[in-house]
Amino acid sequence: MARILACGAFLKNAACLLDTQSPAAPLWSAQHGDLSDPAACAALEQSVRTLLAQAGGRSDAVAHDLHPDFFSTHLALRLAHENGVTAIAVQHHHAHIAAVLAEHGAHHNTASPVLGIALDGVGLGTDGLAWGGEVLLVDGAQCERVGHLSPLALPGGDVAAREPWRMGAAALQACGMAEQIVARFAAAVGAQAARTIHTMLQRGLNCPETTAAGRWFDALAGLLGLSVRQQQEAQAAIALEQAAAHHLQQHPLMVNPSHWAINSCGEIDLRPLLRSEVLKVDVHNAQAVEAACARFHLTLADALCAHTIAQAQTKQLGDVALGGGCFFNRILTQRIVSQLKAAGLNVLQTKSLSCGDAGLALGQAWVAARTINIHINTPVALMEYA
Repeated sequence: MARILACGAFLKNAACLLDTQSPAAPLWSAQHGDLSDPAACAALEQSVRTLLAQAGGRSDAVAHDLHPDFFSTHLALRLAHENGVTAIAVQHHHAHIAAVLAEHGAHHNTASPVLGIALDGVGLGTDGLAWGGEVLLVDGAQCERVGHLSPLALPGGDVAAREPWRMGAAALQACGMAEQIVARFAAAVGAQAARTIHTMLQRGLNCPETTAAGRWFDALAGLLGLSVRQQQEAQAAIALEQAAAHHLQQHPLMVNPSHWAINSCGEIDLRPLLRSEVLKVDVHNAQAVEAACARFHLTLADALCAHTIAQAQTKQLGDVALGGGCFFNRILTQRIVSQLKAAGLNVLQTKSLSCGDAGLALGQAWVAARTINIHINTPVALMEYA
């Protein structure tokens, strides 16, 4: 028996206390919001201390995100020191897949490895880069990256996630078409801003890389003129999905396998789609834009499935778990699920738990329990936030 306190994600933070003797009833905090807000940080600290008090004042380990600078990480380290227990860092996307496994428990054999597709906006990877478009091999506390989307630059760092035109510029640069950045974006953002981002990308100045699926959605929305600057989270991705849905309601669409490439390292390259179709679209033609949005969704899904199915065959695995906020996207999710099932794979998804960051703490706790050799083989049932 062990009690694991998990401090949750940076975005949509919620903490969780998992009693491995009674995994059907984890204790949850309220959702605190994003930890960029000092009030959310204060609320998280109050919540985890309340959770500990409810559990008799102790835990056997404290789980936290791999990122060293998050408030939740600092809090976990402080609590572990105060209580004389181990603090366990859990990679963000490993936790997303683990949250699915925790919900399913012995419904499938959690002692066996599974493949996971983790798609979201950001999470620190084990190589120090921003991940978010990952194919993982999860074996309890062990997690191996066996595939990922090809990286895009983040011109200006985190601000690029709020300004999809920057991601569009990064996609042009990735396609060897950086000379088009100013002509394509000057009218929307100003010639000086476009020239500055062009220079940053060409020189690699403040342009960390990311494999995040969310940033690929932003890049497409920026290139197709659907979003320049986001007023709220996922605004660009939602616009892209709505445009795709409108097209697919009226037109069947075939996907060309030549629109992606997968190298021997498992890097899934979507640049062929950009070069052959997206960058040729007249952004003033609504029907053409909608068709490009639809083709992007289906191509992304098919490319991820092609690699995952190949990995399942090579490793002789039958289960694939899906986690991360991009799975709120119905077109992407339905396409991935149908492709995997058609290949004879068992697809595991969250049930009552959020597939996004609000449910991440359970996955952190599950991995931490496995790290200290506590196996949870019964499914975690319906959960309510306190």
